[in-house]
Amino acid sequence: MQFYRQLGQINALTFDLDDTLYDNHPVIVRAEQAMFDWLAQLLPASMVISRDNWQHLKQQLAAVDSSLIHDVSAWRYEALKINFMQLGWRLKDAELAARQGLALVLVERNKVDVPAETHRVLALLSAKVPLVGITNGNVDPQQIGLAHYFSAIYQAGRDGLAKPKADLFTCAIDHLNIPAEQILHVGDHLHTDVFGAKQQGLHACWYNDQQRVLTSTTGNCLPDIEISALAELLPLVGLTAE
Repeated sequence: MQFYRQLGQINALTFDLDDTLYDNHPVIVRAEQAMFDWLAQLLPASMVISRDNWQHLKQQLAAVDSSLIHDVSAWRYEALKINFMQLGWRLKDAELAARQGLALVLVERNKVDVPAETHRVLALLSAKVPLVGITNGNVDPQQIGLAHYFSAIYQAGRDGLAKPKADLFTCAIDHLNIPAEQILHVGDHLHTDVFGAKQQGLHACWYNDQQRVLTSTTGNCLPDIEISALAELLPLVGLTAE
């Protein structure tokens, strides 16, 4: 644990979900692969979009409609729909297939291996102080067994603009109904989590389990505290780190 600033009284915590409470990278890899496998079954090989072209299409859509970057499910749906329409499909058929493709991806996306240590720490913390989830992703916390630890969970797209924008942090502050400076936000991303939280007056904890280096170039992304294991949060609310 590394302190960069002194923390005051912490009466609530907010948590990023992906890559903070579990390793999200293999989940997204599997979900993407499932989508491409589905496309390969649905279309002739010559018509299946390449991974590079898929990313290019998504960026083109975001350039036209920037709201898509705040809702990853809507972004994927629109990309699939436009891909099918570029192949000559009618709008109605493209929309139906895009919905099917998104549903398939969401099934894989919610096959998350949540570590036992995450469950242990969240159980202890939630018995002591209120917890709120804040995510830019589209995981279903109920399906992956995390929802019951949180008094509320706010998701980009459904509940507002993605972090580091203020929307989700404001939702959490309003829900908790305590001063922002009594809330500690925990997340793995220096910009979306640390910078976003600090901009709204919360304390910020950088979860760094990958031994990344915090350099002077991070500027206003400097967290108040850095941890490499979730159990390090326990003493911050008066619990024993065991």
